[in-house]
Amino acid sequence: MRALCRVIIQRTAVRPWSRVVSGSSRGAAEKRDFSLKERLVEYTVEDLSPVKKKVAITTDPKEVEAAIMGAVALYKTSVQIDGFRKGKVPASVIEQRFRDRIYEEARQDLVNVHINEVMSKLDVTPVSGISMVDGEPVMERGKGMNYSIEFEVLPTFDLPPYEGMEVEQEKTVVDDAEVEEVVERIRRDRSKLVPVDGDGPAVDGQVANIDFCAYQNGKPLEGIKAEGFDLALGEKQALEDFEKLVKTIKLGGEAEGDITFPQDFLAKDLAGKTVTMKVKVHAIKERQLPAVDDELAKAVGVENVEKLKAGIRESYRSSRYNLNKGSAQKSMLDKLVKMVEFELPPSMVDVQARTLLADMRARLERQGKSLDSLGKSEEELLKEVRPQAEEITRMQVLLLAIAKKEGLEVSEQEVNAQLYQLCMRSGEDFKQVREAYEKSGMIFTLRDRILADKAMDAVYAKAQVKEVEPKPAEKTEENN
Repeated sequence: MRALCRVIIQRTAVRPWSRVVSGSSRGAAEKRDFSLKERLVEYTVEDLSPVKKKVAITTDPKEVEAAIMGAVALYKTSVQIDGFRKGKVPASVIEQRFRDRIYEEARQDLVNVHINEVMSKLDVTPVSGISMVDGEPVMERGKGMNYSIEFEVLPTFDLPPYEGMEVEQEKTVVDDAEVEEVVERIRRDRSKLVPVDGDGPAVDGQVANIDFCAYQNGKPLEGIKAEGFDLALGEKQALEDFEKLVKTIKLGGEAEGDITFPQDFLAKDLAGKTVTMKVKVHAIKERQLPAVDDELAKAVGVENVEKLKAGIRESYRSSRYNLNKGSAQKSMLDKLVKMVEFELPPSMVDVQARTLLADMRARLERQGKSLDSLGKSEEELLKEVRPQAEEITRMQVLLLAIAKKEGLEVSEQEVNAQLYQLCMRSGEDFKQVREAYEKSGMIFTLRDRILADKAMDAVYAKAQVKEVEPKPAEKTEENN
């Protein structure tokens, strides 16, 4: 059964509404003083579900009158009208000239005041947008303003016992071979390309300097050609069939062959099509690696080889420690989530599902593919990722509840720090990104994510952590 509660709120002052307003055509000043004690707003709260509320707000006519008068008074001090000195324009003239704007600002101001007060009295924070049930309310002099709003909130539930939980975290181990592998990558990045002996053809591990151009029906295709291009063979920089063609051509020679683009190729106009590729090899080179010495270290900004290797090891250690800690925290959180049951706010699940879909799109684009290559509609993909979105949302809701119990908060500095990091990676302007996040409401999602992370750290700090030997793991791209 839906829960109903009826509450009368004594309004508190937001701004002084006592004004001296010129309202008489004869120039007489009329002083209107609306006592705050006379003004009431009444609201009825209805629980549509454990995570959704509806609030019906009834505003006294004097509230509406005071809001309009306040907006008129603000306009009076700022607008300039021919025939009147600034600040001396009669209120009736101001209201007549700018009625639509004044009433809209007064209405929005009053609605915002009511919403903030309702949230404060209910001690809730919306996790979704606040929607007007029957459209925007109408504001008229001499009449009250009645409207209803709906919004989603976090569910209430008893927290599971999390203090003193036992959890295992793998020890941080860095092998010498891993350090040497990074050193070899540095050598490769600093290598020089030198001509090989003989006339080829080129093989994997070598670099072929080529000209190439694609043809279809005997005509060259725009955008699929290059001159003097260095192609590193065996590194999957190009389609496998194209590399096979290049590896049949001797130094100074030319050849052509049919190349079929995969169905999921990023360039949709080429996906699944077969073209004739003509290639000429100008040079065949190999990499000449520098020696592992202090000069190599200095080339990357380190004093000597010992410090270079020490820095690589510490980078691995720090990255791996954080990965191991994150894995232990995830294991701990999985156990806590299984101890509680609660309904999820649909809007939070929707946001998480779309975030997962955006991550999927980004991964595919890094592979030279598009979301369309999966052969499914966006709706189908969203349905597929929804179970994962629900799992992530359940964890976030639990952590936000723990954050509330622990009295944790997120400062604007912490939010800005996250946005600055995002801008550094993307190269975007901080002010524009901040405004975009605020306009879209993503700023609240970001704040919740930071708060959830802080809650997880607080829970982990109270856990009994036991270090265990690391399990054999597949090679990752950490520190690449």
